[in-house]
Formats: sequence, structure tokens, C-alpha cells
Amino acid sequence: MTTPLPPTHLALTVPEVMTALKLSRFKVYDLIRSRELPSITIGRARRIPAESLRTFMETKLEEVA
Repeated sequence: MTTPLPPTHLALTVPEVMTALKLSRFKVYDLIRSRELPSITIGRARRIPAESLRTFMETKLEEVA
């Protein structure tokens, strides 16, 4: 069982985004590669800013409205 993400997270890991969006690892990396979901790399660690995830979701909601 996964727990919800605390609102204090500034950056999320790929597995956290996978859980939040209920998507596969491949799909999350596909969104990153296509630049639909901006991310940063720190060393070998990939992080998705929480604000980028919010913006991505808002954009997708506007597309269907």
C-alpha cells in the first residue's frame, strides 16, 4: 500500500510520479523524453519538480475541457 505524497515535496522521483499518476515506468520516461513532463538530473538521479507535475496535470485537464 502506498501513502499519499506530502505536500512539502519539492521534487519527486520517477516511482513517486508513477504512483501518483498510476502509470508505468516506461510511460513516465516517455513523458520526460517528449518534454511533456519537465525533469532535472542531479548526478544520476532524475527528479520531477512537483510544480511540473501540477502544471502537466492542469494542462491535460484543460485539453479535455
